[in-house]
Amino acid sequence: MAEDIKSLGDLETVASVDEASADTAVIREPKRDDFGRSYATGKRKDAIARVWIKPGSGKVMVNGKEMNSYFARPVLQMILRQPFQVAGVEDQFDVNATVKGGGLSGQAGAVKHGISKALQLYEPALRGALKSAGFLTRDSRVVERKKYGKRKARRSFQFSKR
Repeated sequence: MAEDIKSLGDLETVASVDEASADTAVIREPKRDDFGRSYATGKRKDAIARVWIKPGSGKVMVNGKEMNSYFARPVLQMILRQPFQVAGVEDQFDVNATVKGGGLSGQAGAVKHGISKALQLYEPALRGALKSAGFLTRDSRVVERKKYGKRKARRSFQFSKR
C-alpha cells in the first residue's frame, strides 16, 4: 500500500476512500417493544436490575415502590437521577425496574446501569453523552473472596510473638 502512494494526489484519493467507508459506519436504530418501551439489564456487585423505560412524567418505580420509598437515602436517589441529568432528559421518561440481589448501594448502581443502557437503546443519539460519563460500562468491582488461613480476604489473625 505504501508503494502505491507516490504523490499528494494519490494520498488524497486514498483518504477520500477512507472517508467514504467511515460514512457506512454503524447507524444505530432505536429498539422499542410493542408498548413503546425499551428494556435493558443493569448489573453492579451482586445486584441485577431489569429496567423498562417509556416516555412519561419522570416517575420511577423500583420493585413496585416509588423511588423515594425504596431508596430512602438521598445519595441513592441522586445516583438514579444521574443518567437523565447527563442526557438532558429529566422528567421525560417513566422507569419501571425490578432488582434482585446485593445491598441497596449495589441495587442503586444496577438500576443506574440499566437506565443508562435503556436510554441509549430508546434514543441512540444519547449514547455519546452516556458513554463519555461512563454510565454504559459495567462496574466490574466485586468483593474479593476470603482466603484460608486469613480472617478476611487479606486481614490476618493477630500475630503473637510469645
